[in-house]
Amino acid sequence: LNSEIYGKVTPADLKGKVVLVSLFASGAVLADRTGRSSEDLWPKYKDNKDFKLLVIGREHTDAELKKYNERKKFSFPLYPDPKREVFSLFADQTIPRAYLFGKDGKLIHASVGYTKAEFQELMADIEAALKKKKVYEKNVLAFSLKRKDVLVETQVHFASNALAF
Repeated sequence: LNSEIYGKVTPADLKGKVVLVSLFASGAVLADRTGRSSEDLWPKYKDNKDFKLLVIGREHTDAELKKYNERKKFSFPLYPDPKREVFSLFADQTIPRAYLFGKDGKLIHASVGYTKAEFQELMADIEAALKKKKVYEKNVLAFSLKRKDVLVETQVHFASNALAF
């Protein structure tokens, strides 16, 4: 993603984070509701280093999103997707859409359309994902030592939550 206003977002920027991708179009019937929902969650999570919100305007340019935002007064970043390049990775049609990915990059939540109940479920899923520590599979290192012609094998098991990917 690239925005002249908010900068570039690369896959490396998202690694190890809980990521909410919100796809919308300003002319859609539910655009105001989804925008207000993003505005409701943004103050709570904007300073959380483990969270990234990507609100993406389908078929919009930076200039169009800037003008739209001047009317709506949203505080969260809006990223353009003028050629549907990002949108096409998720769907062919129908907006709004929301996709929540965990720190491991796996999809946790997906929704099409907007309801208050769905938004509350999304908020609960965000909280749960942020509380979850990255779980690494147990890694095994085998060390072989020869000592007086006796092979001694030692297995060292470790898990590290300090490593981020």
